[in-house]
Amino acid sequence: MEQKKFRKAENLFIAEGHKVVGDLLAAGFRPTQLFATNEWISCNPTVSAIEVTPDELARVSLQQHPQQVLALFPIPNYDPSSPIAQHLSSLSLLLDNIQDPGNLGTIIRIADWFGIDTIYCSTGTVDAWNPKVVQATMGSIARVKIIYIEPDTLFNQIPPDYPIYGTFLDGDNIYTQQLTPHGLIVMGNEGNGISDAVRKRVSKKLLIPDFHKGDTADSLNVAIATAITCSEFRRRAHT
Repeated sequence: MEQKKFRKAENLFIAEGHKVVGDLLAAGFRPTQLFATNEWISCNPTVSAIEVTPDELARVSLQQHPQQVLALFPIPNYDPSSPIAQHLSSLSLLLDNIQDPGNLGTIIRIADWFGIDTIYCSTGTVDAWNPKVVQATMGSIARVKIIYIEPDTLFNQIPPDYPIYGTFLDGDNIYTQQLTPHGLIVMGNEGNGISDAVRKRVSKKLLIPDFHKGDTADSLNVAIATAITCSEFRRRAHT
């Protein structure tokens, strides 16, 4: 299941380690197969598992240091054609062609932390069920819905006056702008930012300002920018 074509064909993804597998089990995900060492099985006696030795687990693990348990889970089927109406009163994220698995995994973890339970991904965004993404979420993928959908299809389901935010270098200072407790926050590609087609649909362009006097970094990592943006939205909602 390391390669997308096999994940798609079998509709399964790999999860490894106490934290990730434990969170998926707690969220109601049911593995088709679960391989674990005697030590893990002893701590989880109610979970059906195939016992393996540490050496056997190491041979099938994708991790440099396997953590006693590896499981195959069905990929959840979140319907991309379902109405967005149920999310209109809350914050959601739209990821526009995010490419790095580590970035996507971290963003999913950030969304979980800030109580954002739905992330829409353009079809050009890296597969959320990539093992590197799953591990980077540290279990948060069990609690956040990941829906792949073309941005235009999503936008066409949103009322014309619904707030759509995006981060840009030519945007307005996020710390001085009015922010709503609901809306869609768009985050763009690591190298190219938000695409022109999506940019046209953004109703409020935001800037995370730099505070360095003189030369500074050209931009922020997209996961860090997502954390700052989500934090400011949540801070406003609680002040």
